[in-house]
Amino acid sequence: MEGLPVIEHPNLLVGKETSDDAGVVRVRPDLALIQTLDFFTPIVNDPEDFGKIAAANSLSDVYAMGGQPLTAMNIVCFPKEDLDKDILKRILLGGLEKIHEAGALLVGGHSVDDPEIKYGLSVTGVVHPDEVITNAGAKPGDRLYLTKPLGTGVLATAIKGGLIPKDVEKAAVDWMVKLNKEAAEAMQEVGVHACTDISGFGLLGHALEMAEASKIAMVISASRVPIIESVLDMARMGMIPAGSFENRNFCASRVKVQEGVDEMVVDIMADAQTSGGLLIAVPENNAALLAKKLEEKGVFHALIGFVKEGSDKGRITVTD
Repeated sequence: MEGLPVIEHPNLLVGKETSDDAGVVRVRPDLALIQTLDFFTPIVNDPEDFGKIAAANSLSDVYAMGGQPLTAMNIVCFPKEDLDKDILKRILLGGLEKIHEAGALLVGGHSVDDPEIKYGLSVTGVVHPDEVITNAGAKPGDRLYLTKPLGTGVLATAIKGGLIPKDVEKAAVDWMVKLNKEAAEAMQEVGVHACTDISGFGLLGHALEMAEASKIAMVISASRVPIIESVLDMARMGMIPAGSFENRNFCASRVKVQEGVDEMVVDIMADAQTSGGLLIAVPENNAALLAKKLEEKGVFHALIGFVKEGSDKGRITVTD
């Protein structure tokens, strides 16, 4: 992206400058559009589950900006001569279920004959221009909440290798198909400073993006970070995907891990997630209210750290 020209416009509220989850453009004083897209190859074996996961993952970027999905368009790559088209139908049905659950409309899409299956969505959402939540607003004293446990990258690797019990696979799928809809609603009801969703760069990577964009430092307690059951066992068996190692190496120079912290937990903190939860920075005096709202809406949440004062801006300290 470095060599691409950047065009500034007064109605472009969020562009690519802060590595935010989606772009936001104001179309009138009381309305802004959120635009995002995402697609990937299958990470589970069931076509319908794959469609649900891919759709939930694509919709998540709108929720991370505090918005409401409005329309969605399918992005499809499929080997039309090599696989039964019923597989494609089941993928699309799974995606459509999540689009409808989000209250959005499927308005079309585009497909390509491709030897490798890929699926996702281009999503347009809406938000009031004054209520856009970015990753650049975290402030010292903020509390950090995470709304889904980590470990889907490890579990997806184990699923591909056929090394995972069915109940553990179901638990992983259940987390990945869960929308961040109610978490986004809670954020808007309470008022928060910043948010990002946790996906391919892992918790550490996306938290660093927030720290850099907000020009603040974070402290994350490893013992407070929620991890899906059996993930640590799978990780110790070597089921950590290559992307997770790349994430940790990329973050290493800006993440200080204190003595005594379980290194395997830090690896999970760098695990490349699919359709992960929201990382929310909320003012300390609103933290209890946010937790209450999340609980009322049935949203899993964990207080994992805080934003601190100091000169080490754009960095994270991991404590026990």
